[in-house]
Amino acid sequence: MIKDVFALIEIANEDLDEATDSFKKGRYRITCFFSQQAAEKYLKAFLLSRKREYPFEHSIAYLIRECEKIDRDFSLLFEIGVHKLGKYYTRTRYLPLLKITKEDAVEALGMAERVRDFVLGKLKVSKR
Repeated sequence: MIKDVFALIEIANEDLDEATDSFKKGRYRITCFFSQQAAEKYLKAFLLSRKREYPFEHSIAYLIRECEKIDRDFSLLFEIGVHKLGKYYTRTRYLPLLKITKEDAVEALGMAERVRDFVLGKLKVSKR
């Protein structure tokens, strides 16, 4: 099971790398999508580490609430607005597309990085 947690973290890291690379290329829609994907997988890695499973759910808000049931500190992620990443799951890929600005991408990338740092801190795992 621990092997699966680390595998999920690695996939989340790859998504975050893709978000960062897309940002550098000015592809802000893709930045936001992969930021959402990274945050989702980091949260699922935490759930997997504690519950031996994670829900097949893409809602960031739902995943934060599930993590909060285990550790109340996850409420901080709501306070900083991480749940807002949820809008990027579908609306960056299907019509009508969200209009994404550079500022949106900066915010999404920052939120994904905060989720990474928060979850890896809870799991006592270094960034890389």
